[in-house]
Amino acid sequence: MVVGDEKGLVIPELRDYPLGRHPLRGLRLIHTHLKNEPVSEDDITDLSLLRLDLLAALFFAPAKQQISAQIAHLSAAHGGPSAVTGLAAPLDRIDLDCVHFIQELEADLERTARTATNAGDAVERAILISVTISGTRQEAEDSIAELRELARTASIEALDSFIQRPRHLNPRFLMGEGKMRDVVIRALQRGATMLVFDQELTPAQIRSISAMTELKVIDRSQLILDIFARRAKSLDGKVQVELAQLKYLLPRLTGRGVQMSRLMGGIGGRGPGETKLETDRRRIRDRIASLERELKELSRGRDQRRRQRVKSGVPIISIVGYTNAGKSTLLNALTRSEVFTEDLLFATLDTSTRRLRFPREQEVIITDTVGFIRSLPKSLLGAFKATLEELQDADLLLHVVDAANPRFEDQVAQVHAILAELGLGNKPELLVFNKADILNDLKKKDTVAFLKVRQIARTRGGLTISAKDRKSLAPLIHELQQRFWPEEPTDLAPSTQTGP
Repeated sequence: MVVGDEKGLVIPELRDYPLGRHPLRGLRLIHTHLKNEPVSEDDITDLSLLRLDLLAALFFAPAKQQISAQIAHLSAAHGGPSAVTGLAAPLDRIDLDCVHFIQELEADLERTARTATNAGDAVERAILISVTISGTRQEAEDSIAELRELARTASIEALDSFIQRPRHLNPRFLMGEGKMRDVVIRALQRGATMLVFDQELTPAQIRSISAMTELKVIDRSQLILDIFARRAKSLDGKVQVELAQLKYLLPRLTGRGVQMSRLMGGIGGRGPGETKLETDRRRIRDRIASLERELKELSRGRDQRRRQRVKSGVPIISIVGYTNAGKSTLLNALTRSEVFTEDLLFATLDTSTRRLRFPREQEVIITDTVGFIRSLPKSLLGAFKATLEELQDADLLLHVVDAANPRFEDQVAQVHAILAELGLGNKPELLVFNKADILNDLKKKDTVAFLKVRQIARTRGGLTISAKDRKSLAPLIHELQQRFWPEEPTDLAPSTQTGP
């Protein structure tokens, strides 16, 4: 029993009645309306956010000396959980078999949740949220489109997305509290299991939003870290990812309390693991120090291999570019290799090195690197600087651009910004505009856009190729050979050899 006042009542902490096994919480709220008003918007919000079994408002009619009640509950109608409010009726006339009714209601809600997604391999269902006060609406839409691709890579089905551009950011919820409640209710209606923010959340914001809902709450950085944790295969990659995750999670451990358990397992909880997240700050720092020492040891081995390559005098080419631009596919096409490729962001995480041999025993070393992305977490960029050190020894950066992406100019700018941050802004660069096969299809649909890509490629001195068509690589092979051996005749069919 909770005693309120004429303004309302405060619902206590419900941690003893967690959600999880069932779509409803196992609690019913019966409360009085002293002014005899019907079920209100606040009532419906509580019903939806708290996932109550039933809600009833009682009111008293002095003239009739009669107590009446109005009942509301969630319904699986209209494609998802939505509130259904009945008519007010005298209390003694209400005949409801609650046990049977709630069992049927939960069965309907579970059936709706199972059919809400068409992605058979999706492990989570999410609502994507972007709240920004800078940039244009188009930039926000481009960023959330990229977030959607990140979600797809992480096997998350994006059910819906929200973009808000307020004048000022809310320090507690990033967006306004009322709007945040609307988003949470929408997430529950669609059967979502998590909220993914395009902006990095502070520890306080994660706590505030988690207090409002029992859905998982993660941000773009945590999503990227999770993808890296999935993709890391080598010892180097695994150490770097774990180090980045621990550095990201360390300031978010204090005060997480019960909310911390909501992130365990699945998206956002992969990598360091549950036991590391629950340890105290001192042990986390000790683990970070240990990983940094291990990374230095691994870095020494890479440094020795780099020195051997530099000492041999063989030119080194590093393939760089935005994620999913086709870097690994190009490496495979040039060297007849079988490096893993997939149409996903960050499909390649571990560095691959191959040799490309030209006639007269001339050869170059080609290294594939991890792709770049906007808003790359600082902790991740710092951890991967050890791997990206290999770019320092490159004689040429082969900058692969996804020419079929309408935002390719922004992606080029992002890659240049990251290279400048790594101190590589002055390295010789050759722009390669990939996916010419898709561009040819674009020519039929949008001639203006096609001509724009070709014009930009010519203006920047770049080459247009299709990494899936080796015949289109002839100009690139010619250009590479002329860059390092300008007086030598060009043979457009170099041999290949797998290198260290």
